[in-house]
Amino acid sequence: MTFRTPRIAPSEITPPEVFFNRRTLLAGALAAGASSLLPAAETAPSGAKLQYTRNAQYSVSEAPNKYEEITGYNNYYEFGTDKEDPKANSGSFRPTPWSVAVGGEAGVKGTFTLEDILKPHPLEERIYRFRCVEAWSMVIPWVGFPLSALIERFKPTAKAKYVEFTTLYDPHRMPGQRERVLAWPYVEGLRMDEAMHPLALMVVGLYGQTLPNQDGAPLRLIVPWKYGFKSIKAIVKINFTEKQPNTTWNLSAPQEYGFYANVNPQVDHPRWSQATERHIGAAFLAARRPTLPFNGYAEQVAGLYKGMDLRRYY
Repeated sequence: MTFRTPRIAPSEITPPEVFFNRRTLLAGALAAGASSLLPAAETAPSGAKLQYTRNAQYSVSEAPNKYEEITGYNNYYEFGTDKEDPKANSGSFRPTPWSVAVGGEAGVKGTFTLEDILKPHPLEERIYRFRCVEAWSMVIPWVGFPLSALIERFKPTAKAKYVEFTTLYDPHRMPGQRERVLAWPYVEGLRMDEAMHPLALMVVGLYGQTLPNQDGAPLRLIVPWKYGFKSIKAIVKINFTEKQPNTTWNLSAPQEYGFYANVNPQVDHPRWSQATERHIGAAFLAARRPTLPFNGYAEQVAGLYKGMDLRRYY
């Protein structure tokens, strides 16, 4: 199967500060009395409520982005390549029932329902920084449980050096998969020590409620020290491997997207700088802020990459 890499120039990407201030711009343009044409007020969480506790140890102190921002500005090519497409095109997606197949170098294999996956794990809320390779960022209150706890249940063998994740492939339910922008289904992977790090989180909720479809319902990964494309959504398969898995964006554009995807402000994307970022929710025309190594989690995770050339293994 052939596929084409999306080639979107930086100038063609709507800046987040413009995207989220369009109401202000519209309000000025329509002040003559067309206020009824403006979008509705900020959307409130609408999923099922979750029982969880706040994990302050792993939460950052920054205020979270608004629910509307987190759910309205998404990269999720399974539902379209524009930022508004996932919200617009995922409304009819039904993430139940759901199952996850586990295989490879593991002592426990099989197909498990979402209820099986969740049952032994108390949920917790963690407020994490989220950094996109397109040089924008958010702060998001995720609800989930440590990936390490899930991995331990499957008893990976000594040969398991990596863990591979696969997204649902269903072009009928995910219209973006009808386009050959990527090699479907979406695949991502972690080295085993990365997957076992306490910051790596399996996520089932946002703002205390179940995940919206556009944010990866019902089960997604969050690896906060890596760029957002590493945090795969709608997971249906977990496979333990001895060899490094081929991941979707690394196959699509290896000159732009490496396997590790660690946030490194010293390594630019070939088409734009990673040295600074625009924080979504910042004031209109606010100055960009410096990008933090490992997205601000260097103290916790830099030891995983001791001795590695992070310009080469990007």
